[in-house]
Amino acid sequence: MLLPSALGAQATQLLTGDPAIVRAMAEMPKLQAWTLAQQVSICEIPAPPFKEQARAEEFKRRLQGFGYADARIDSEGNVIATLGQGDGPTVMIAGHLDTVFPEGTDVKTTRSGDRIAGPGIGDDCRGVAVVLTLAKVLKEQGIRPRGRLLLVGNVGEEGPGNLRGVRHLLTKEFVGQVQYFISVDGAGGGAITSRAVGSHRYTVSFEGPGGHSYGAFGMTNPMHAMGRAIAKIADLKVPTNPRVTFNVGIVRGGTSVNTITPLAQMDVDMRSENAEALADIDRRIRQAIADGVAEEIARWPNSRAPITVKYDTIGIRPTGGQSDDAPIVKTAWAAVEAIGWLPATLASSTDANLPIAMGIPAITINGGGRSTGAHGTEEAYTELPDSYKGPQLALLLVTALTGLAK
Repeated sequence: MLLPSALGAQATQLLTGDPAIVRAMAEMPKLQAWTLAQQVSICEIPAPPFKEQARAEEFKRRLQGFGYADARIDSEGNVIATLGQGDGPTVMIAGHLDTVFPEGTDVKTTRSGDRIAGPGIGDDCRGVAVVLTLAKVLKEQGIRPRGRLLLVGNVGEEGPGNLRGVRHLLTKEFVGQVQYFISVDGAGGGAITSRAVGSHRYTVSFEGPGGHSYGAFGMTNPMHAMGRAIAKIADLKVPTNPRVTFNVGIVRGGTSVNTITPLAQMDVDMRSENAEALADIDRRIRQAIADGVAEEIARWPNSRAPITVKYDTIGIRPTGGQSDDAPIVKTAWAAVEAIGWLPATLASSTDANLPIAMGIPAITINGGGRSTGAHGTEEAYTELPDSYKGPQLALLLVTALTGLAK
Protein backbone atom coordinates (compact mmCIF):
# COMPACT_ATOMS: atom_id res chain seq x y z
CA MET A 1 0.00 0.00 0.00
CA LEU A 2 1.27 3.47 -0.86
CA LEU A 3 1.59 5.66 2.20
CA PRO A 4 0.42 9.28 1.92
CA SER A 5 3.78 10.51 3.24
CA ALA A 6 5.49 8.88 0.29
CA LEU A 7 3.21 10.63 -2.17
CA GLY A 8 3.58 14.20 -0.91
CA ALA A 9 5.68 15.61 -3.75
CA GLN A 10 3.48 14.38 -6.58
CA ALA A 11 0.29 15.09 -4.66
CA THR A 12 0.84 18.83 -4.86
CA GLN A 13 1.35 18.92 -8.64
CA LEU A 14 -1.71 20.08 -10.56
CA LEU A 15 -2.01 18.77 -14.10
CA THR A 16 -3.27 22.01 -15.59
CA GLY A 17 -0.96 21.72 -18.59
CA ASP A 18 -2.10 18.26 -19.64
CA PRO A 19 -4.17 18.48 -22.88
CA ALA A 20 -6.83 16.10 -21.55
CA ILE A 21 -7.24 18.16 -18.39
CA VAL A 22 -7.39 21.38 -20.42
CA ARG A 23 -10.22 19.91 -22.52
CA ALA A 24 -12.06 18.63 -19.46
CA MET A 25 -11.78 21.97 -17.67
CA ALA A 26 -13.21 23.69 -20.76
CA GLU A 27 -16.23 21.38 -20.67
CA MET A 28 -17.30 22.38 -17.18
CA PRO A 29 -18.69 25.86 -18.06
CA LYS A 30 -20.66 24.31 -20.94
CA LEU A 31 -22.21 21.84 -18.49
CA GLN A 32 -23.23 24.38 -15.87
CA ALA A 33 -26.94 24.20 -16.71
CA TRP A 34 -26.72 20.40 -16.95
CA THR A 35 -25.08 20.21 -13.51
CA LEU A 36 -27.86 22.33 -12.04
CA ALA A 37 -30.47 20.09 -13.64
CA GLN A 38 -28.82 17.07 -11.98
CA GLN A 39 -28.86 18.89 -8.67
CA VAL A 40 -32.55 19.74 -8.86
CA SER A 41 -33.77 16.40 -10.16
CA ILE A 42 -31.80 14.33 -7.63
CA CYS A 43 -33.04 16.61 -4.86
CA GLU A 44 -36.67 15.86 -5.70
CA ILE A 45 -36.13 12.21 -4.79
CA PRO A 46 -36.71 11.81 -1.02
CA ALA A 47 -33.70 10.65 0.99
CA PRO A 48 -34.60 10.82 4.70
CA PRO A 49 -32.18 9.36 7.25
CA PHE A 50 -31.80 5.59 6.79
CA LYS A 51 -34.13 5.65 3.75
CA GLU A 52 -31.85 6.85 0.96
CA GLN A 53 -32.48 3.86 -1.34
CA ALA A 54 -34.55 5.60 -4.03
CA ARG A 55 -31.99 8.37 -4.45
CA ALA A 56 -29.16 5.85 -4.37
CA GLU A 57 -30.76 3.78 -7.12
CA GLU A 58 -31.11 6.86 -9.32
CA PHE A 59 -27.54 7.96 -8.63
CA LYS A 60 -26.32 4.49 -9.62
CA ARG A 61 -28.46 4.53 -12.77
CA ARG A 62 -26.94 7.84 -13.87
CA LEU A 63 -23.41 6.60 -13.29
CA GLN A 64 -24.13 3.52 -15.34
CA GLY A 65 -25.52 5.76 -18.08
CA PHE A 66 -22.14 7.52 -18.25
CA GLY A 67 -20.44 4.17 -18.81
CA TYR A 68 -19.60 3.04 -15.29
CA ALA A 69 -20.80 -0.53 -15.72
CA ASP A 70 -19.40 -1.48 -12.30
CA ALA A 71 -21.53 1.07 -10.41
CA ARG A 72 -23.10 -0.72 -7.45
CA ILE A 73 -24.82 -0.21 -4.10
CA ASP A 74 -23.02 -1.78 -1.14
CA SER A 75 -24.64 -3.41 1.88
CA GLU A 76 -24.87 -0.08 3.76
CA GLY A 77 -26.53 1.75 0.86
CA ASN A 78 -23.54 3.64 -0.58
CA VAL A 79 -23.20 3.92 -4.35
CA ILE A 80 -19.70 3.21 -5.69
CA ALA A 81 -18.16 3.43 -9.17
CA THR A 82 -14.49 2.97 -10.03
CA LEU A 83 -12.19 4.53 -12.62
CA GLY A 84 -8.47 3.99 -13.16
CA GLN A 85 -5.88 1.29 -13.53
CA GLY A 86 -4.76 1.21 -9.90
CA ASP A 87 -1.02 1.84 -10.36
CA GLY A 88 -1.09 4.83 -8.02
CA PRO A 89 -2.98 6.16 -5.01
CA THR A 90 -6.63 5.36 -4.41
CA VAL A 91 -8.71 8.52 -4.03
CA MET A 92 -12.32 8.54 -2.88
CA ILE A 93 -14.55 11.50 -3.72
CA ALA A 94 -18.05 11.53 -2.28
CA GLY A 95 -21.23 13.53 -2.05
CA HIS A 96 -23.73 12.43 0.58
CA LEU A 97 -27.17 11.26 -0.51
CA ASP A 98 -29.02 11.66 2.78
CA THR A 99 -30.83 14.71 4.14
CA VAL A 100 -31.91 15.74 7.63
CA PHE A 101 -35.57 15.82 6.65
CA PRO A 102 -37.97 13.12 7.90
CA GLU A 103 -39.99 10.84 5.72
CA GLY A 104 -43.00 12.63 4.23
CA THR A 105 -41.25 15.99 3.76
CA ASP A 106 -42.26 17.70 0.51
CA VAL A 107 -39.02 17.79 -1.49
CA LYS A 108 -40.42 19.52 -4.57
CA THR A 109 -38.23 22.47 -5.55
CA THR A 110 -39.36 25.91 -6.68
CA ARG A 111 -37.39 28.25 -8.90
CA SER A 112 -37.29 32.02 -9.23
CA GLY A 113 -34.60 33.10 -11.67
CA ASP A 114 -31.29 31.68 -10.51
CA ARG A 115 -32.62 30.83 -7.05
CA ILE A 116 -33.93 27.34 -6.37
CA ALA A 117 -35.55 26.49 -3.05
CA GLY A 118 -36.08 23.03 -1.63
CA PRO A 119 -35.04 20.82 1.29
CA GLY A 120 -31.48 19.65 0.75
CA ILE A 121 -30.92 21.59 -2.47
CA GLY A 122 -27.53 22.78 -1.26
CA ASP A 123 -26.70 20.18 1.40
CA ASP A 124 -25.92 17.98 -0.31
CA CYS A 125 -27.63 17.85 -3.68
CA ARG A 126 -24.97 20.27 -4.88
CA GLY A 127 -22.20 17.90 -3.83
CA VAL A 128 -23.92 14.96 -5.48
CA ALA A 129 -24.33 16.95 -8.71
CA VAL A 130 -20.62 17.86 -8.69
CA VAL A 131 -19.66 14.18 -8.37
CA LEU A 132 -22.00 13.33 -11.26
CA THR A 133 -20.51 16.07 -13.43
CA LEU A 134 -17.00 14.90 -12.63
CA ALA A 135 -17.94 11.32 -13.47
CA LYS A 136 -19.47 12.36 -16.81
CA VAL A 137 -16.56 14.51 -17.92
CA LEU A 138 -13.90 11.98 -16.97
CA LYS A 139 -15.61 9.35 -19.12
CA GLU A 140 -16.39 11.61 -22.05
CA GLN A 141 -12.85 13.01 -22.19
CA GLY A 142 -11.28 9.58 -21.85
CA ILE A 143 -9.33 10.54 -18.75
CA ARG A 144 -7.90 7.48 -16.98
CA PRO A 145 -6.32 7.93 -13.58
CA ARG A 146 -3.00 6.22 -13.00
CA GLY A 147 -4.25 5.35 -9.56
CA ARG A 148 -7.83 4.44 -8.70
CA LEU A 149 -10.69 6.90 -8.33
CA LEU A 150 -13.73 5.87 -6.32
CA LEU A 151 -16.78 7.98 -7.18
CA VAL A 152 -19.25 7.70 -4.32
CA GLY A 153 -22.73 8.75 -3.26
CA ASN A 154 -22.71 7.88 0.43
CA VAL A 155 -25.43 7.53 3.04
CA GLY A 156 -25.58 8.55 6.66
CA GLU A 157 -23.69 11.84 6.80
CA GLU A 158 -26.34 13.81 8.64
CA GLY A 159 -26.81 13.61 12.41
CA PRO A 160 -28.86 10.44 12.86
CA GLY A 161 -26.68 8.59 10.37
CA ASN A 162 -23.56 9.12 12.51
CA LEU A 163 -21.28 8.84 9.43
CA ARG A 164 -22.40 5.25 8.88
CA GLY A 165 -21.84 5.39 5.12
CA VAL A 166 -18.23 6.55 5.22
CA ARG A 167 -17.59 4.35 8.26
CA HIS A 168 -18.66 1.32 6.24
CA LEU A 169 -16.59 2.36 3.23
CA LEU A 170 -13.38 2.88 5.18
CA THR A 171 -13.67 0.06 7.70
CA LYS A 172 -15.29 -2.66 5.59
CA GLU A 173 -15.42 -2.06 1.83
CA PHE A 174 -11.97 -0.51 1.37
CA VAL A 175 -10.06 -1.21 4.56
CA GLY A 176 -6.54 0.21 4.31
CA GLN A 177 -6.97 0.99 0.61
CA VAL A 178 -7.86 4.69 0.49
CA GLN A 179 -4.93 7.11 0.47
CA TYR A 180 -6.96 10.30 0.07
CA PHE A 181 -10.58 11.19 0.81
CA ILE A 182 -12.52 14.18 -0.55
CA SER A 183 -16.05 15.11 0.43
CA VAL A 184 -18.02 17.58 -1.67
CA ASP A 185 -20.54 19.01 0.75
CA GLY A 186 -22.78 21.91 -0.12
CA ALA A 187 -22.36 25.06 -2.15
CA GLY A 188 -19.76 27.78 -1.78
CA GLY A 189 -16.32 28.83 -2.91
CA GLY A 190 -12.73 28.29 -1.92
CA ALA A 191 -13.00 27.25 1.73
CA ILE A 192 -11.24 23.97 2.44
CA THR A 193 -12.39 22.00 5.47
CA SER A 194 -9.17 20.46 6.72
CA ARG A 195 -9.98 20.13 10.42
CA ALA A 196 -12.75 18.10 11.99
CA VAL A 197 -15.21 19.55 14.48
CA GLY A 198 -16.12 16.65 16.71
CA SER A 199 -19.53 16.26 18.31
CA HIS A 200 -21.28 14.35 21.07
CA ARG A 201 -25.03 13.97 20.70
CA TYR A 202 -27.37 12.33 23.17
CA THR A 203 -31.03 11.74 23.84
CA VAL A 204 -31.38 12.31 27.59
CA SER A 205 -34.43 10.71 29.22
CA PHE A 206 -35.85 11.82 32.58
CA GLU A 207 -38.15 9.16 34.01
CA GLY A 208 -40.44 8.84 37.03
CA PRO A 209 -43.72 7.15 38.00
CA GLY A 210 -45.91 10.05 36.87
CA GLY A 211 -49.35 10.88 38.18
CA HIS A 212 -52.36 13.22 38.12
CA SER A 213 -51.46 16.91 38.16
CA TYR A 214 -53.94 17.58 40.99
CA GLY A 215 -54.17 14.31 42.86
CA ALA A 216 -50.42 13.64 42.83
CA PHE A 217 -49.30 17.25 43.21
CA GLY A 218 -46.11 17.38 45.23
CA MET A 219 -44.58 14.46 43.32
CA THR A 220 -41.25 15.07 41.61
CA ASN A 221 -41.82 15.85 37.95
CA PRO A 222 -39.48 14.58 35.17
CA MET A 223 -40.52 17.45 32.91
CA HIS A 224 -39.66 20.02 35.57
CA ALA A 225 -36.34 18.28 36.22
CA MET A 226 -35.56 18.53 32.51
CA GLY A 227 -36.49 22.20 32.53
CA ARG A 228 -34.13 22.85 35.44
CA ALA A 229 -31.37 20.97 33.60
CA ILE A 230 -31.92 22.98 30.41
CA ALA A 231 -31.71 26.24 32.34
CA LYS A 232 -28.40 25.15 33.88
CA ILE A 233 -27.03 24.08 30.50
CA ALA A 234 -28.04 27.44 29.02
CA ASP A 235 -26.00 29.23 31.70
CA LEU A 236 -22.77 27.34 30.98
CA LYS A 237 -19.86 29.48 29.83
CA VAL A 238 -17.52 27.99 27.24
CA PRO A 239 -14.23 29.05 25.65
CA THR A 240 -13.95 30.63 22.23
CA ASN A 241 -10.45 29.24 21.67
CA PRO A 242 -10.77 26.36 21.23
CA ARG A 243 -14.33 27.00 20.18
CA VAL A 244 -16.96 25.00 22.07
CA THR A 245 -20.70 25.01 21.38
CA PHE A 246 -23.74 23.30 22.87
CA ASN A 247 -27.44 23.13 22.10
CA VAL A 248 -30.63 21.50 23.32
CA GLY A 249 -32.29 21.01 19.96
CA ILE A 250 -35.38 18.87 20.61
CA VAL A 251 -37.58 18.35 23.68
CA ARG A 252 -40.42 15.88 23.90
CA GLY A 253 -42.68 14.17 26.40
CA GLY A 254 -45.99 14.44 28.20
CA THR A 255 -49.33 12.70 27.79
CA SER A 256 -51.82 15.45 28.72
CA VAL A 257 -51.98 18.89 30.26
CA ASN A 258 -53.12 17.44 33.59
CA THR A 259 -50.61 14.61 33.86
CA ILE A 260 -47.27 14.62 35.63
CA THR A 261 -45.46 12.91 32.80
CA PRO A 262 -43.53 9.70 33.47
CA LEU A 263 -41.09 10.56 30.67
CA ALA A 264 -39.44 13.73 29.37
CA GLN A 265 -36.64 13.75 26.81
CA MET A 266 -34.25 16.19 25.23
CA ASP A 267 -31.68 15.89 22.45
CA VAL A 268 -28.38 17.58 23.23
CA ASP A 269 -25.57 18.50 20.82
CA MET A 270 -22.08 19.68 21.79
CA ARG A 271 -19.16 20.42 19.49
CA SER A 272 -15.50 21.37 19.39
CA GLU A 273 -12.49 20.67 17.19
CA ASN A 274 -10.49 20.06 20.39
CA ALA A 275 -10.97 16.60 21.90
CA GLU A 276 -10.18 17.70 25.46
CA ALA A 277 -12.56 20.65 25.28
CA LEU A 278 -15.28 18.39 23.88
CA ALA A 279 -14.80 15.92 26.73
CA ASP A 280 -14.94 18.79 29.22
CA ILE A 281 -18.25 20.22 27.96
CA ASP A 282 -19.67 16.70 27.93
CA ARG A 283 -18.76 16.36 31.62
CA ARG A 284 -20.18 19.78 32.50
CA ILE A 285 -23.46 19.14 30.72
CA ARG A 286 -23.88 15.83 32.52
CA GLN A 287 -23.23 17.65 35.79
CA ALA A 288 -25.82 20.31 34.92
CA ILE A 289 -28.34 17.56 34.28
CA ALA A 290 -27.53 15.85 37.58
CA ASP A 291 -27.85 19.17 39.40
CA GLY A 292 -31.20 19.88 37.76
CA VAL A 293 -32.54 16.52 38.92
CA ALA A 294 -31.19 17.09 42.42
CA GLU A 295 -32.93 20.48 42.61
CA GLU A 296 -36.24 18.98 41.51
CA ILE A 297 -35.98 16.25 44.15
CA ALA A 298 -35.05 18.83 46.82
CA ARG A 299 -38.02 20.99 45.82
CA TRP A 300 -40.46 18.22 46.83
CA PRO A 301 -38.95 16.66 49.99
CA ASN A 302 -42.11 14.71 50.81
CA SER A 303 -42.18 12.96 47.45
CA ARG A 304 -41.09 9.36 47.33
CA ALA A 305 -41.09 9.34 43.52
CA PRO A 306 -37.59 8.88 42.10
CA ILE A 307 -36.30 10.47 38.93
CA THR A 308 -33.82 8.51 36.86
CA VAL A 309 -31.74 9.77 33.93
CA LYS A 310 -30.69 7.72 30.93
CA TYR A 311 -28.34 8.70 28.09
CA ASP A 312 -28.77 7.23 24.61
CA THR A 313 -26.05 8.12 22.11
CA ILE A 314 -27.33 9.67 18.88
CA GLY A 315 -23.87 10.10 17.43
CA ILE A 316 -20.23 10.60 18.26
CA ARG A 317 -18.10 12.36 15.64
CA PRO A 318 -14.35 12.32 16.20
CA THR A 319 -12.17 15.41 16.12
CA GLY A 320 -8.91 15.80 14.26
CA GLY A 321 -6.86 18.17 12.18
CA GLN A 322 -4.25 18.52 9.49
CA SER A 323 -1.57 21.12 8.95
CA ASP A 324 -1.93 23.54 6.08
CA ASP A 325 1.31 21.95 4.87
CA ALA A 326 -0.31 18.52 4.52
CA PRO A 327 -0.07 17.39 0.86
CA ILE A 328 -3.82 17.10 0.36
CA VAL A 329 -4.40 20.57 1.81
CA LYS A 330 -1.63 22.07 -0.31
CA THR A 331 -3.09 20.40 -3.39
CA ALA A 332 -6.53 21.79 -2.63
CA TRP A 333 -5.12 25.25 -1.95
CA ALA A 334 -3.31 25.25 -5.30
CA ALA A 335 -6.42 23.99 -7.10
CA VAL A 336 -8.61 26.69 -5.54
CA GLU A 337 -6.13 29.35 -6.66
CA ALA A 338 -5.92 27.83 -10.13
CA ILE A 339 -9.65 28.28 -10.75
CA GLY A 340 -9.60 31.85 -9.42
CA TRP A 341 -11.21 31.41 -6.02
CA LEU A 342 -9.73 32.57 -2.72
CA PRO A 343 -8.54 29.64 -0.60
CA ALA A 344 -8.90 29.37 3.14
CA THR A 345 -8.81 26.47 5.60
CA LEU A 346 -11.37 25.93 8.34
CA ALA A 347 -12.91 23.41 10.70
CA SER A 348 -16.33 21.84 10.27
CA SER A 349 -18.28 18.63 10.83
CA THR A 350 -18.48 16.54 7.65
CA ASP A 351 -17.85 13.07 6.29
CA ALA A 352 -14.14 13.93 6.38
CA ASN A 353 -14.21 13.73 10.21
CA LEU A 354 -13.86 9.98 10.17
CA PRO A 355 -10.93 9.59 7.76
CA ILE A 356 -9.12 12.49 9.44
CA ALA A 357 -9.51 10.74 12.80
CA MET A 358 -8.27 7.50 11.19
CA GLY A 359 -5.14 9.20 9.88
CA ILE A 360 -6.26 9.23 6.25
CA PRO A 361 -5.58 12.59 4.55
CA ALA A 362 -9.02 14.06 3.96
CA ILE A 363 -10.74 17.34 3.19
CA THR A 364 -14.17 18.68 2.35
CA ILE A 365 -14.64 21.13 -0.50
CA ASN A 366 -17.56 23.23 -1.71
CA GLY A 367 -19.43 22.69 -4.93
CA GLY A 368 -19.84 26.24 -6.26
CA GLY A 369 -22.83 28.54 -6.18
CA ARG A 370 -24.31 29.89 -2.97
CA SER A 371 -26.75 28.33 -0.53
CA THR A 372 -28.69 29.55 2.49
CA GLY A 373 -30.90 27.98 5.15
CA ALA A 374 -29.23 24.57 5.31
CA HIS A 375 -31.19 21.97 7.30
CA GLY A 376 -34.36 24.06 7.02
CA THR A 377 -37.35 23.58 4.75
CA GLU A 378 -36.62 27.02 3.28
CA GLU A 379 -33.16 25.98 2.14
CA ALA A 380 -32.20 27.65 -1.14
CA TYR A 381 -29.41 27.53 -3.71
CA THR A 382 -28.44 30.41 -5.99
CA GLU A 383 -26.67 29.69 -9.25
CA LEU A 384 -23.75 32.04 -9.83
CA PRO A 385 -21.92 32.79 -13.09
CA ASP A 386 -18.93 30.75 -11.90
CA SER A 387 -20.76 27.82 -10.28
CA TYR A 388 -19.02 25.54 -12.80
CA LYS A 389 -15.82 26.05 -10.82
CA GLY A 390 -17.06 23.54 -8.25
CA PRO A 391 -16.74 20.63 -10.70
CA GLN A 392 -13.48 22.13 -12.00
CA LEU A 393 -12.03 22.12 -8.50
CA ALA A 394 -13.01 18.48 -8.03
CA LEU A 395 -11.39 17.57 -11.37
CA LEU A 396 -8.09 19.29 -10.59
CA LEU A 397 -7.95 17.70 -7.16
CA VAL A 398 -8.63 14.10 -8.07
CA THR A 399 -6.37 14.08 -11.12
CA ALA A 400 -3.51 15.63 -9.15
CA LEU A 401 -3.87 13.02 -6.41
CA THR A 402 -4.33 9.96 -8.61
CA GLY A 403 -2.10 11.00 -11.50
CA LEU A 404 -2.93 10.17 -15.13
CA ALA A 405 -2.34 6.94 -16.99
CA LYS A 406 -0.08 7.31 -20.00
